[in-house]
Amino acid sequence: MSTNPNARALVVELVTEELPPKALDALGQAFAEGIRKTLDALGLLAGPGACAAYATPRRLAVRLDAVLGQAPDQAYTEKLMPAAIGLDASGAPTPALLKKLQAKGLGHLGADGLTRRHDGKQDVLYAEGTAPGARLADGLQQALDYAVTHLPIPKVMQYQLADGRTSVKFVRPAQRLLALWGTDVVPVRTLGLEAGRITLGHRFLEAGPLAIESAEAWADRLAADGRVVPSFADRRALIARQLAESSASLGATIGQGAEVEALLDEVAALVEYPTVYVGAFEEAFLAVPPECLILTMRLNQKYFPLFDPATGALTHRFLIVSNMRPADPVHIIQGNQRVVRPRLADAQFFYQTDLKAPLAERVAGLADSVYHNKLGSQLQRTERVEALARWLAPLLGGRAESAARAARLAHADLGTQMVGEFPELQGIMGAYYAAHDGEPADVVRALRDQYRIRLDEPVTDDTLTAAVLFMAERAETLVGIWGIGLAPTGERDPYGLRRAALGLISAYEQLTAGGRLQASQDSPARLAALLERAAAGFAPGLLAEGTAEAVLDFVYERYRNQLAAACDRSAIDAVLALRPPLHQVAARVQACERFATLPEAESLAAANKRVSNLLKKADDTQPGFDPALLAEPAERQLADTIARLEPQATAQLRAGDFAASLATLAQARAAVDAFFTDVMVMAEDPRVRANRLALLRSLHGLMNQVADLSRLAR
Repeated sequence: MSTNPNARALVVELVTEELPPKALDALGQAFAEGIRKTLDALGLLAGPGACAAYATPRRLAVRLDAVLGQAPDQAYTEKLMPAAIGLDASGAPTPALLKKLQAKGLGHLGADGLTRRHDGKQDVLYAEGTAPGARLADGLQQALDYAVTHLPIPKVMQYQLADGRTSVKFVRPAQRLLALWGTDVVPVRTLGLEAGRITLGHRFLEAGPLAIESAEAWADRLAADGRVVPSFADRRALIARQLAESSASLGATIGQGAEVEALLDEVAALVEYPTVYVGAFEEAFLAVPPECLILTMRLNQKYFPLFDPATGALTHRFLIVSNMRPADPVHIIQGNQRVVRPRLADAQFFYQTDLKAPLAERVAGLADSVYHNKLGSQLQRTERVEALARWLAPLLGGRAESAARAARLAHADLGTQMVGEFPELQGIMGAYYAAHDGEPADVVRALRDQYRIRLDEPVTDDTLTAAVLFMAERAETLVGIWGIGLAPTGERDPYGLRRAALGLISAYEQLTAGGRLQASQDSPARLAALLERAAAGFAPGLLAEGTAEAVLDFVYERYRNQLAAACDRSAIDAVLALRPPLHQVAARVQACERFATLPEAESLAAANKRVSNLLKKADDTQPGFDPALLAEPAERQLADTIARLEPQATAQLRAGDFAASLATLAQARAAVDAFFTDVMVMAEDPRVRANRLALLRSLHGLMNQVADLSRLAR
């Protein structure tokens, strides 16, 4: 709270019809910040007083603790024009000066009220003085206009005002405007409303409009008499506390994770006076897959399902966040139980009906489902992924038949009633139906995991089929969508290709962590081969030429961005310049980071850059150098060093010990430095020049086996 005796609290509240719940918190924050920022710019805030944003389903509001009725006077200096233009021969103002003064609101000034100063070239006229500070009524009107027109409104609504003629645009029709500075109403207006001290409380629990005595009393009166908790954060915390208390009293838990947090945000935006009650449904419904029941309760009813804390199993109880608080809540509880029962019964019916047809029999029906008008049906896509999975699995030590079976069944659940009702359950329901049909466990797991964003555990024998399907799906998607000209542009990525690329990266990382791919191996399952194989599965001429190469570059670029958060950028660039196997990238980057700390690193990186530039300028170089033409001691020493270090560095590279290979390379520093000090590479004799370039090409090959070391040069 400010100590300025002229400062008071200010509350501005806009009461509306029900606001969109998913945007409510953002709207409240933006409304408050728009008013605070404008008043601050006008000098109407007395220091850094507290600013609180409020948002309920029917209101946006802000409270500022220290606001002035009028900003302090402000000294001003206005440069007008050269004196020779502004004053005539007698020293009287010219028409040009009078017009300028009027335009700047300084028409009351005469020639004697102006200051003349020389700016180094000529005399210039200035108007200097003190301007009265902004009045709160004017400043708040400006702030309110700004806040109302700069809200992050998801969809604007146009509606007619009470006069029957004027239309305005806002997120929802506004009903009342309150603006109190201390005990005084600030006379501002917006959206056809004039500010007063009257507000509306809870739609059902409060008897009528509330007259608020002062800005300081607003929040307390609204909570006590209006039955409204105005703060979104306080309301959310109250709901969370009640949920925790209710679930603990039942020996249960509401679970945790992004879905629970998102639901908590949503219910906080739907109620003004929250109270939690316990509901229940028949335990027979628990025979339905829990994901179906959970989704029904959370998505459709905004309930919080309860789980057994020991096993994580869904129970037959759930928590209701109500906007009512009657003396006897039995009717609220029974009403919610009546509402949820038909939805659970629908889920039960869908599940039992879907089980009547084996999942495998639904595959043929995918021919009637369009994947993309250029890429064919879902069945054609399934066949492409199936062929790709069959090829990939043996390369990773898996079973081709299992991978092909998983790919064959992957999208069969698209034709089920349950997925038709809840598309979010794709793959999950397929796994349940496959398990019911007696499909192998690894196939069932593959179906369940196929829609994960990324793999986050090392791949084992149990999860290999799932990893193969995961990779085949994403490779087919990337190549197909990219190949028909739908690559991501800017912020737009409607087909999720960036996410698919990151998924592939995670798969190669986890295959390496699980021992399926060794850093010492250049596997036939490398990414370039996978993308080429995926491209070959499409009809000839369907995809743009060079699609696989373009997608490969795209994936490596995504990997570059991912690594940049934790690794040195120059080390990343040095490794990715060589496009090594994807599963070796992380280890090579780490090796480069270690190499960069060695005292030899900077000199060798600079030398490598010099060598690269020389080789680029050379028209041609012979494949190998002739030792007999090495006349200078420094070039013979370099040749001997290459011959000595190359076998060791190459063996270490093949063993996947990239750090050791670079450490071996560091031993070449003295010979490299001596060569560039004592030897003229571009000798006049063409044979000597070509031989020295060939020697440098051998050096270049040795130096750049792990990474392009020239990228490490400063």
